Amino acid sequence: MVYVLNKQGKPLMPCKEAKARKLLKQNKAKIVNYEPFTIKLLFDCENQTQDISLGIDAGSKHIGISATTEKQVLYEADVELRNDIVDKLSSRRAARRTRRNRLRYRPARFNNRVHSKHKGWLAPSVEQKINTHIQVIQRLYEILPITKLIIETAQFDIQKINNPEISGEEYQQGDQLGFWNVREYVLFRDNHECQCCHGKSKDNVLNVHHIESRKTGGNTPNNLITLCETCHKAYHKGEVELKLKRSKSYRDAAFMGIMRKTLLLRLKQTYTNVYETFGYITKNTRIENGLPKEHYIDARCISGNPLAEPLEYYLYQKCVRRQNRKMTKDKFLKGGIKQNNQLIGDVFGFKLFDTVEYQNKQYFVFSKRKSGFLDIRNLDGEKVNNRSIGYKKLKRIKHNSTKLTERRLPIPPQP
Repeated sequence: MVYVLNKQGKPLMPCKEAKARKLLKQNKAKIVNYEPFTIKLLFDCENQTQDISLGIDAGSKHIGISATTEKQVLYEADVELRNDIVDKLSSRRAARRTRRNRLRYRPARFNNRVHSKHKGWLAPSVEQKINTHIQVIQRLYEILPITKLIIETAQFDIQKINNPEISGEEYQQGDQLGFWNVREYVLFRDNHECQCCHGKSKDNVLNVHHIESRKTGGNTPNNLITLCETCHKAYHKGEVELKLKRSKSYRDAAFMGIMRKTLLLRLKQTYTNVYETFGYITKNTRIENGLPKEHYIDARCISGNPLAEPLEYYLYQKCVRRQNRKMTKDKFLKGGIKQNNQLIGDVFGFKLFDTVEYQNKQYFVFSKRKSGFLDIRNLDGEKVNNRSIGYKKLKRIKHNSTKLTERRLPIPPQP
């Protein structure tokens, strides 16, 4: 499938590879993009288009995309979103606090928080994912004459998930009702007893321990557990192993609840014919037509044409960070020396996340050395022969970008 733009840069209906090859050979078109392969016509033509429905399966980790007509699938993709924003912002916050603590007479600043200055402010982790949804949709509007956009959103009642019988005032009377803070509730929940030795150490000093790092797990009660001072110190020294797992996290459900209204509002401000659908409708459509559970197939059901003839492939995209502006690493070397965190700009013309060809297969550069050996992998993280490859054996196909793309074979329908 080759995507076509007219002389003015507006999208037309896609064409077959043979026709695109003929137009390029006759110098009647030029290549605009290689993935997805897009050409631009160099002559005037009639702008005849069909009705194209774009289905979007919105999510916190993956986005399913499918653009279809009544008979055929024109574009399908599965986009893996970034989930490293929280961790990187937490590291940056720790470094910032360390710098500011060095200022002896720095006046207190407490009334300058961004959420109090700007209405509609969202956390950077949520904002980044919403922007990625919008960028993906905008890119498709640039290569296809889309007439209708249908997006599946979801809103989860987390309290109802935990307690199906909850109703009325019980929503305002949670587990922590009547307690001063989370610490007091956790101590009460654990019966003021160490959950490691269960009082065998006879240490009366109790601590509230984070099962998962506070940086990523937060201070919610399901991430906290009571430990005595003895067991707490022994755990951090590596002398004691806790066989504990935090209970189920509802981070993705919370994200979808935050994202839902904002994403719909921004899309309706930009495009016309934007509609909302829900997961139970998509699930019913998928089961009725015997289709497997995949993000891009869900998007095909959302588009309203589940039985459209699929392509021979779908695109799998992974979002990455192109630049790393962090000068040094967090940990110190011996002698108080900080280790440099800046990567080499390029190695013999190859940069980080470049798309390369090796033995007639497509890979991506995930790390590089000054000696000219590169660590190349596919988007599943699988190395080539478990070793680095010399630059002379590689051929660069495409410069690096924030979305790494590879073609994959679709999953056949269920019998």
